[in-house]
Amino acid sequence: MALTFGTDLSGRVAVVTGAGGVLCGMFAKTLAQAGAKVAVLDLNEEAAQAVAQEIENEGGIGKAYKANVLDRASLEEVHAKVLAELGPCDILVNGAGGNNPRANTDKEYFEMGDIEADTKSFFDLDQSGVEFVFNLNFLGTLLPCQIFAKDMIGREGCNILNISSMNAFTPLTKIPAYSGAKAAISNFTQWLAVHFSKVGIRVNAMAPGFFVTKQNEKLLFNEDGTPTPRTEKILAATPMGRFGKAEELNGTLLFLLNNEAAGFITGIVVPVDGGFSAYSGV
Repeated sequence: MALTFGTDLSGRVAVVTGAGGVLCGMFAKTLAQAGAKVAVLDLNEEAAQAVAQEIENEGGIGKAYKANVLDRASLEEVHAKVLAELGPCDILVNGAGGNNPRANTDKEYFEMGDIEADTKSFFDLDQSGVEFVFNLNFLGTLLPCQIFAKDMIGREGCNILNISSMNAFTPLTKIPAYSGAKAAISNFTQWLAVHFSKVGIRVNAMAPGFFVTKQNEKLLFNEDGTPTPRTEKILAATPMGRFGKAEELNGTLLFLLNNEAAGFITGIVVPVDGGFSAYSGV
C-alpha cells in the first residue's frame, strides 16, 4: 500500500487518462488507496483493465474504460458511462501523452552536410509526426478538460491535475515537438487555473524529471542493460545523480489534490526532478 500522506479522497470520483501506463497507472492506484472511486481511462483497454483489477484486488473501486483522448465522441461516451457507474467527476488527472520518433531529430546539433547525409535533421521532421505529438499532449489534455470539467462547475473542491515535463522548462535535444507540447501544457495549466478560478476548480500540474517508463526505456538503456550515452548525460545533469522512483511522484500528486493542504494553490507547475531544473551544469 502506498502512503496517502493524510489525503482523504473518500466519496470523490477521479478520472485518470493514460492510466494503462506505468506512472498514470500508479496514480490511479494511489488515488484509489486514498479512497477515491477511480475511472481508469486508456486507449489500450487491456492495460486499463489490468490497473482496475489491481485496484479492486486491493479493496478499492476502479473501473476501466477504453478512451481516445483525441476523439470527442469517445470521451463523451466514456463520460456518460462514468456518470452512470461512478458519479460526476471531482478530480481529473490528464496523464495521456507521449512522443513519437517521427518528430525527433537523430542528432543533438545540426552540422554542415547533415542535409545531404543519411540522417534525420530538423529539416526532415515529419509534419504528421509533429502534429501527432502536439495533438496527443495538448489536445489530449484540453479535450478531457472540456468533457469532464463540466461536472465540476460550481462544486467546491474539484481539481484538475495536468502532467507537464522537465523539458517544458528547458527543451531537451532531439525532441522539439514533445518539448514544445509540454511547454504548452504548463501554459495551459496557468490559463485554465485563471479561467476556472471563480467556479470552484483548482488547476495545477506536476513536471516530472527523469523516470524510467516503457516509453523511454530503450532510449535510456542498451539491450544488455548498460546505460546509453543519453542516460549518462541525464544523470550528470541531475544533482541527485539518479532516476526518480515512480512512487516519489505520489507526494506531489496527493498534496495538490488535497483541498485542506493546497486549497489556495492554483496555476502552478511543480518540478519533481532531483534538482535537474536548478542545475546550470557548472
